[in-house]
Amino acid sequence: MVAIKFCGLSRAEDVEAAAAAGARYVGFVFFAKSPRCVSIEQARDLALEVPMGIAKVGLVVNPSDADLDAIIAAVPLDIIQLHGSESPERVAEVKARYGLPVMKAVGISSAEDLPQLDAYAAVADQILLDAKPPKGADLPGGNGLAFDWRLIAGRDWTVPWMLAGGLTPQNAAEAVRMTGAQQVDVSSGVEGARGVKDAGKIADFAAALT
Repeated sequence: MVAIKFCGLSRAEDVEAAAAAGARYVGFVFFAKSPRCVSIEQARDLALEVPMGIAKVGLVVNPSDADLDAIIAAVPLDIIQLHGSESPERVAEVKARYGLPVMKAVGISSAEDLPQLDAYAAVADQILLDAKPPKGADLPGGNGLAFDWRLIAGRDWTVPWMLAGGLTPQNAAEAVRMTGAQQVDVSSGVEGARGVKDAGKIADFAAALT
């Protein structure tokens, strides 16, 4: 069974749909430029709706300690997802400061981007392999773009890893077949409109991987 992370949830019905689809993780976005951004108060209320056994992930982009202090104090998160240009040293700092597992997202567009994965795997609890955003893009992820999955076919790292970037109910099974991914992350691929999740697409995504 492939573990699924449904990211960018912003409504109680999104959490309900993700849980019904067998989500292993749900993600809440704390990045103002994202159409999926939630306030700390919204995230707290949503997190309290998440059933036991589903990990609650907070996605942040180049956060300051003050940013994280405010989020962690209010929202019962299980994992911090760093989705900016944080260095391996910063990843280690965040992990030490908050005592929570850290997932580091790394943008991939070519083979030149792969060596850094080892550096992040040395300090993070998990790594998330996402498509590198196009130049000038406002968002570091959630752009609906995939990278060439052949780049990581047969590869593995010293920590669990998750495949992201452009996944949909239509291509998820092929992505898993090509890469051997045991965990996947989806956001825009299960939306009916930008930033708005679709319960039917969430169910279809899960069904494609069962």
